[in-house]
Amino acid sequence: MFSVYLTRVSFSYSESVPLIADVSLHLVPGWYGLVGPNGAGKTTLLRLLAGELAPDSGEVRYHPGMLTRTLCPQIVEHPTPEVRHLASKPEGEAHRILGELHLDPAALARWRSLSPGERKRWQVAAALAVSPGLLLLDEPTNHLDSEARELLLGALHRFRGIGVVVSHDRRLLNELTSSTIRLDRGGIRAWRGAYDDARRSWGAVERRERASYAKVRREERLLEGRLADRRRSREAAQSRMTTRKRAKSIHDSDARFRFKMKKRRSAEASLGREIQIVRRKLDRVGRKRAGFRFRKTPGRSLFVDYVRAPAPILLDLQTPAIAVGGRTLLEEVRLSVDRESRIRVVGPNGIGKSTLLARLLEGARVPESRLLHLPQELDADQEIALLESTRRLVTDERGRVLSFVAALGVDPEALLQSRRPSPGEARKLSLAYGLGRQVWGLVLDEPTNHLDLPSIERLEEALDAYPGALLLVTHDDDLARRCTSVRWELADRRVAVRTPQNGRREDA
Repeated sequence: MFSVYLTRVSFSYSESVPLIADVSLHLVPGWYGLVGPNGAGKTTLLRLLAGELAPDSGEVRYHPGMLTRTLCPQIVEHPTPEVRHLASKPEGEAHRILGELHLDPAALARWRSLSPGERKRWQVAAALAVSPGLLLLDEPTNHLDSEARELLLGALHRFRGIGVVVSHDRRLLNELTSSTIRLDRGGIRAWRGAYDDARRSWGAVERRERASYAKVRREERLLEGRLADRRRSREAAQSRMTTRKRAKSIHDSDARFRFKMKKRRSAEASLGREIQIVRRKLDRVGRKRAGFRFRKTPGRSLFVDYVRAPAPILLDLQTPAIAVGGRTLLEEVRLSVDRESRIRVVGPNGIGKSTLLARLLEGARVPESRLLHLPQELDADQEIALLESTRRLVTDERGRVLSFVAALGVDPEALLQSRRPSPGEARKLSLAYGLGRQVWGLVLDEPTNHLDLPSIERLEEALDAYPGALLLVTHDDDLARRCTSVRWELADRRVAVRTPQNGRREDA
């Protein structure tokens, strides 16, 4: 049976801060979901498992020793030799995989025009075709529409080796994996079950830890009160002794006076011993408290002072057709977005969802500054400009924006001091920039791109609470189900508006 063993593995890119510390893990055939916040080391762990990186300490062992390993990175810019080999010999197992993923070998000649989703399917197909013992996938469903994701999921289900997948796609994790590896702050732990089950398990552990922390804090406060009380008693005793020395009663004999003073000194010494005992207990409890590590969560409503748009309609588009490059994408478009709309836009890749958003924004009935448009990708110049704009905000606005940055899981101070945010940080900052400035409408095109699962869950909470208009393109069904109530379905050059009965949120 295939096996991979990590034994006390540590790795760092910087001598001062280990990214992965003293990790031990045993992997057997089956699919594992690898989850954790941005920057926790998920991609690094995949590269360690693949043998592309050597650990600073510890070891990675394979059984059998010549276990074949294939790593599919996030970015697919060029057709690899494996992809070309698969396309050149479409017979037997290769033919089956190509058919399963709806891939045409002739498409390789126009690789540069293929969508990122089509390239990703070619990448995974080439990996499956060599039947590796260990298959490592980094965000395999990025840019895939629902149909392509279903094709990919079907192919991955038939893989019989050890599979490890990094993904922010909760549906993929829940339907494919049977174990979940959680990487956080250098440590790692494997949990039974797919993502939702594993999350419930570690949530229960964290609740118990918080309960234990609360118990320790109660004990610490009790000891602090006891220590303060004993110190006051000793100070009072010392004060009485000093006063008695200065004012000896004429009725006290020397022996009687010495006895009283001895008794008071004994009481004072006893109080001193009690203080030392309580102080030692308090030190022990303080060390115990310091061992707990919790992430900060926002402690107040972030929309408490939101003012809704005065205009009932924010976006409006009435046109006989939308065309790009001479090709008609949509016909008879009659759409509007009011100030409380919660809309999800769905349709296969290439049908015109992003183009529809752009045309709607051109017909905005409110100032551009009162809307937030987040495209699928931000380039480097946009990321840097966004950071500079945040730094220039007036104090109150900057404070609100940074509150949202923190709520989405980014350290505001570290972000402001950086030269350029990472892609994930830039998306969070863009969202925070709009939410913190209290825009009237959010137009979001795949907002979960580059976000880790904890950030997506925080984003869900923020969008669910957001009181303005929301127009959302997303492949994340859980996000859409919680945050939207209407679907615009793009198919056959038309837009069909679907509204669930009883005003319930969307049923994805």
